[in-house]
Amino acid sequence: MNNKITPERGFLEQEFEQRLLRAQKIMKSYKLDGILLTTPQNIRYFTGYNSQFWESPTRSWFLVVPASGKPIAIVPEIGESEFKKTWLDEIKSWPSPRQEDEGILLAKSTLDDLPKNHGQIGAEFGKEMTIRMPIRDLFKLQDITITNIIDGSDAIWDMRMIKTDAEIERIKFICSIASDAYNDLPSKLSIGNSERDAVNKLKIDILKRGADNVPFMPGISGLGGVSQIVCGPSDRILNNGDILFIDTGSTFDGYFCDFNRNFAFGSANSDIEKVHEILWQATEVGIKTAIPGNSTFDVFNSMNSILEEGGALGNNVGRLGHGLGLQLTEPPSHRPEDKTVIKENMVLTIEPGIEYEEGKMIVHEENIIIHKDGAELITKRTPREIPVIK
Repeated sequence: MNNKITPERGFLEQEFEQRLLRAQKIMKSYKLDGILLTTPQNIRYFTGYNSQFWESPTRSWFLVVPASGKPIAIVPEIGESEFKKTWLDEIKSWPSPRQEDEGILLAKSTLDDLPKNHGQIGAEFGKEMTIRMPIRDLFKLQDITITNIIDGSDAIWDMRMIKTDAEIERIKFICSIASDAYNDLPSKLSIGNSERDAVNKLKIDILKRGADNVPFMPGISGLGGVSQIVCGPSDRILNNGDILFIDTGSTFDGYFCDFNRNFAFGSANSDIEKVHEILWQATEVGIKTAIPGNSTFDVFNSMNSILEEGGALGNNVGRLGHGLGLQLTEPPSHRPEDKTVIKENMVLTIEPGIEYEEGKMIVHEENIIIHKDGAELITKRTPREIPVIK
């Protein structure tokens, strides 16, 4: 079904070397002797290691990225053999599960052995991050190590926010095949289908076209609009006058797309057509405003002005788009409080939404890459008129 050229999965060692060198320059600017990572996406970013075993919460995993030299993995024995296939040289392990010491003493000795230029390392303590270890273990590690562990999230996001060419290649691919599946979906739907039917048809098609996984696909419907955009699907039957919203975060080689489409069933009334046009225009302006040197607030303001002029009652999403990559949502955010300067090789979503009646909303979302001369749309643009399914 997919006649596109599929990128090779996995990265050359040169790619990880490039990421590491850039990360170490950023560490220097933040006065960090290293960073301590525990979450799947951050560990994968620096090592390429991926495992379905992340779904098990029993064991902790650690990666120490020093300010000089290669990263050091500290992993449960169950993951050691596969970690040895990565580009890393130093892999430490322990016989987990072992609640009395889930790798904490190994992490302590690794941190204590780092050269102490600044006396502090960064960890995943800040914005849009979690730390994947028991809190009591974190407290113990902080107590016994001679290194000061501080919030390193700003530095980590500086490392990941600008994508490499190889990362962009994978994001463009997943956006392209998901776009094709969305475009073909109306021919597979009819009144009488359920939300679950519609979502499953789209999910299967995206996988057949070459996606690795579809971890995020809410499908919501309602008469004349939807009440939310994060839950579903249900077994609700689609009838005349309904609007169906489907969003997807599908992945290829770990990298996400994140965009939605809306479909009207039977007919679209004049209110829906008006709202759809306002959102289409707001999306156009948002894409045009997303250029290097502008801020994420500029992008928000450009879209929000059109939404307000169109009579929007509000937007309960809280922002009008965000970053995208190894996670479905990443910094920055298009919102008034976020003044992040847009730079070349950022990957962003443009996501205006309108609540136009109490309890009824519609959202549009597209994905873009920032180039030095402007934004490149990497999803296939939603039709200007909402698709109507009979």
